[in-house]
Amino acid sequence: MDHAGSTSENQPSPDGATEGEHPGHASTVSLRVNGTTYELWLDHRTTLLDTLREHLDLTGAKKGCDHGQCGACTVLVGGRRVDSCLVLAVTCDEPVTTIEGLAGPEGLHPLQDAFVAHDALQCGYCTPGQICSAVAMLDEAAAGHPSHVTAPDGPGGGPLVLTPEEIRERMSGNLCRCGAYAHIVDAVREVAS
Repeated sequence: MDHAGSTSENQPSPDGATEGEHPGHASTVSLRVNGTTYELWLDHRTTLLDTLREHLDLTGAKKGCDHGQCGACTVLVGGRRVDSCLVLAVTCDEPVTTIEGLAGPEGLHPLQDAFVAHDALQCGYCTPGQICSAVAMLDEAAAGHPSHVTAPDGPGGGPLVLTPEEIRERMSGNLCRCGAYAHIVDAVREVAS
């Protein structure tokens, strides 16, 4: 399947059916991922994670638990962090950004640089999800969205100060089996400041 172009007539779908063979179970899905629009013939039950990994060769997001509990598959949809194993590709009508799309022509995203500088990774399996989650988390805090540990008398609607406790709470959906949490907090704090 041509990843960047339109599907051709009778193109096999992920379940082996050809286009038009099971019209109620698959269709052409248009996804904008990392600034590029893709037209893909997908079974309606295909997750965003499987679409990214198996159809677009974007393997940064990892399939950890496949139940939305580990955060290894975290990507950004419309700027918000989501567990891509729980999202159906057919429902994604907003732009998707993966770890592969965070770096720009001028270099790595500041969080990517900070993760390297603070040795905030060990095996690296969870790192793409950690970084995508941290990008969205910084935006959430800048917009004044409180977390469970935000003081009730804190600033209303304004940017929040990201203490280590705030960062740990906001990143709690992303697990690291290697235990690099202290370094992850340091990396996020550096970028937040």
